[in-house]
Amino acid sequence: MGVKFPYKTVRDVDVQGKQILMRVDYNVPLNKDGSIADDFRITASLPTIRYLLKRGARLVLISHLGRPDGQIKPEFSLESVATNLSHQLDRPVKFVSDCTGDVASVATKNMAPGDVVLLENLRFHAGEEANDRDFAADLAKSAHASLFVQDGFGVVHRAHASTAAITEFLPSVSGLLLEKEYIEIEKAINDPNRPLTAVLGGAKISDKIPLVKKFVEIADTIIVGGAMANNFLKYLGYNVADSLVEPDMDMVIKDILDAAHSKFGAEFNQRFILPTDVAVAEHGDENEPRLEMPVDAVHGNMKIFDIGIKTIDRISLAAVESGTVIWNGTLGVAERANFAHGSARLALALATHPHIVSIIGGGDTADFVRSWDSLKGGSFTHVSTGGGASLELMSGDTLPGIAALLPK
Repeated sequence: MGVKFPYKTVRDVDVQGKQILMRVDYNVPLNKDGSIADDFRITASLPTIRYLLKRGARLVLISHLGRPDGQIKPEFSLESVATNLSHQLDRPVKFVSDCTGDVASVATKNMAPGDVVLLENLRFHAGEEANDRDFAADLAKSAHASLFVQDGFGVVHRAHASTAAITEFLPSVSGLLLEKEYIEIEKAINDPNRPLTAVLGGAKISDKIPLVKKFVEIADTIIVGGAMANNFLKYLGYNVADSLVEPDMDMVIKDILDAAHSKFGAEFNQRFILPTDVAVAEHGDENEPRLEMPVDAVHGNMKIFDIGIKTIDRISLAAVESGTVIWNGTLGVAERANFAHGSARLALALATHPHIVSIIGGGDTADFVRSWDSLKGGSFTHVSTGGGASLELMSGDTLPGIAALLPK
């Protein structure tokens, strides 16, 4: 069963010489000095941009950056992004200090084929996150566009002006990145190479309840790590001392474990893998010693910051025996080298066994594997650009920014 993208893409419409308004996701991490810390999302947009430029399109790009909450905050300006994009495209990218109104309209009025313009942060206007129709109409009008291309996968789970309302004013199709994200994730969920192993980590289980329940339904093995595992250990009666635990999750944990017991039966302990040993410390500082112990030995003011070596060996073996691994959430405090052992060993197992279809969820997991991997994520089948969007797509939710596109 092949997975097909059910909406029109830039390949399905005439883009020759068109003036196109294109939503990208340039919500890139910034260093303290305002420079770009990682341009992964900018690079990911290049295939669609180059496809359109090759056909003489005139491109007006729109994005958000950070959370300025409807106010103009210079630290969230997209100007540095325009500079980075210009270098990557090897052509000028004109930056415009607003995304609507006269400033934008004048800048986009007399564009020539091959021109690229990047408008200022959408979220400097409250109308963006409010999904305001008037703001969306202004975006379309100010860009002088005849077509809208949605290529910002990281935002399509939000009903914002640039993902939902905009589609009322312009015929709207998908870019190549959005199509790729959809197909790779849907195939891994609905038509995986078996066995399918789901690896779930990160801090909060509340963000991933639908995803965990989905994986109990479809996965052959489930691995739980990160601070999320602390909730399970606590529920099962282990002392997790001062470790991070999300409150009021006992009923959720019970439901998940009951469903997993019902599915896996006598194989539960082999198929639903929780840490049997952990790495602890008092503060979790970068240079603090890593102390490993069985989960039943944690006590006092200890905090769990990573999985231990026995658990690491076990999950690495489970990964290698898989046909598909979907990984969402780091297995420890992976931004600190002394507590990144679990995440690094899993990454190594996936990267060195190319028979495994490896799908890396966005957010912190994508950031980790890209910093770990000398190929910047190239050692894996697919590293998603979207955190919340990949979570919701994997869970089977309808994503407003995709559902609003023209169907095939």
